[in-house]
Amino acid sequence: MPYWGLYLQSEQFSAADIGILMSLFQISRIFAPNLWGWLADHTGQRVKWIQLTALLGLLGFIAVFWAHGFWWLFFVMLCLSLFTSSTLPLSESLTLAHLATTNGHYSRIRMWGSLGFIVAAVALGFLIDAYGIKSLLWFLLGVQIVLFGLTFKLPDATVAPHAHDHFSIWQIVKQPVVIALLLGCALMVTAHGVLYNFYSIYLAEHGYSKGMIGLLWSLGVICEIIIFMLMPKLMARFSLKAILLTSLALAVLRFSMIGVAVDSLWWLLIAQSLHAFTFGSFHAASVEVITQFFNGRHQAKGQAIYNSVAYGVGGTVGGLAGGYALQYLGGQNTFLLAALFPLLGFVVIALGLKLSQTHARAGMFS
Repeated sequence: MPYWGLYLQSEQFSAADIGILMSLFQISRIFAPNLWGWLADHTGQRVKWIQLTALLGLLGFIAVFWAHGFWWLFFVMLCLSLFTSSTLPLSESLTLAHLATTNGHYSRIRMWGSLGFIVAAVALGFLIDAYGIKSLLWFLLGVQIVLFGLTFKLPDATVAPHAHDHFSIWQIVKQPVVIALLLGCALMVTAHGVLYNFYSIYLAEHGYSKGMIGLLWSLGVICEIIIFMLMPKLMARFSLKAILLTSLALAVLRFSMIGVAVDSLWWLLIAQSLHAFTFGSFHAASVEVITQFFNGRHQAKGQAIYNSVAYGVGGTVGGLAGGYALQYLGGQNTFLLAALFPLLGFVVIALGLKLSQTHARAGMFS
């Protein structure tokens, strides 16, 4: 994601066009994960559907090598995103199903995704500087092949019954506390949609090399790993709502700093270190709250709904609005406007989220 916008820019697309194309990944998250989540819950075979989405994602990515021009790339990226957007929520529900019976550690498992991001961000930054933006395609093709191969090593899990199993999924979704959680998460991800789609372009326009951009991305994820390792202690000490509110407040600070201090490397380093909270602690706390409402036979659907609303709707709004804002208002104003979304999210969570179980369950993060 950090470099895909740069690839599209090299294909001579405008910022608004890039916003539309990048938003396809988020738009597909609104619909696709719910279909795959329903199939996983209905059949009880999550691994089979993870394997299928990984295979179709690989085949879809191969078509990118021949796709040029807006509408060809639009069609290919739309098809590709319908499958790749579903692999993560299916994997999350599989992980949580295993943790429910093994007393495992979600944060320490999720940390490996962060390590993979660091390797990719750093390696690609220097690879693109040395060999050009086209090297991105070959790198990602290799990742897709390895990912598909690894799905055959995933063990399936038996989902334990839950007290909410007799409820319909919509009885859960329409609860005011669930709506407040999903809306607050969507507002946080809206700001991050601007970040993921346009941060690299924004930095490149201000004279930063691809290698430096990769290092800045990596710093954020290193801090994210540290917070994942500390989450057991943080969740034992602080309530889930307090963690969510603190993360939202720091997101307002982070995006404001990116907007006003882009020419200062030191301020950017501080802003990137806040990724530990704006993504790391926020995501971990959100997943834990989601599991309080969606479990048992609704587990995969619950993760799919969370991804659809937060990352699908939120990411789409951020990607589309960010593209037009970048083109017509400039990068600094775009990131200052992005800071307003977590501010609204803070208000929604503060007023609307009330939890009967205020702290994380033993075993999930400790």
